[in-house]
Amino acid sequence: MSGATGGQSDITTSEAVTLELPDADSTRALGAALARQLRAGDLVILTGDLGAGKTTLTQGIGATLHVRGQVASPTFIVAREHPPLPREDGTRGPGLVHADAYRLGGLSELDALDLDSSLGDSVTVVEWGRGLAEALADDRLEIDLERPRGAAPSFDPGVTAEEDPEAGTRKVTIRAVGQRWAGIDLGALLS
Repeated sequence: MSGATGGQSDITTSEAVTLELPDADSTRALGAALARQLRAGDLVILTGDLGAGKTTLTQGIGATLHVRGQVASPTFIVAREHPPLPREDGTRGPGLVHADAYRLGGLSELDALDLDSSLGDSVTVVEWGRGLAEALADDRLEIDLERPRGAAPSFDPGVTAEEDPEAGTRKVTIRAVGQRWAGIDLGALLS
């Protein structure tokens, strides 16, 4: 894996930005806002319990990057690559690599995915990546998503939107790490 320097003192970490998102649509909207700031080579590490909104946030990123294919949880696939589609002006943005480290047994299994080979051409989003994916790049966004305990989405068609925890408030904390993000005010970018 490239980019790992293991504790160099020149790595900077921004002040964390914390937001409250009232529902899944606002989580996708945050992903869209982030995508407007992301470029090829960027790494985003998502942490949060099941149903916290990691894939929902990634859907917003994928839609705004204008990539091919439906962004869905990569839990059983482990990693999905979404190539960029042409934009209206004919240009293409970066692709999206969406990985799930939940089932990985350690750094060697993450290394076997060879994510760093596509890192320069794509935005790479790793769910459940804390403690593993940091080795992919010194520069990254670390995003923690929390939702109230017991707030798993309801699949009962008789549950109203007000009762559906999918509409429940999530707390999202974003930290920017590395020189790529130095001097960038994430709070201003996301407001």
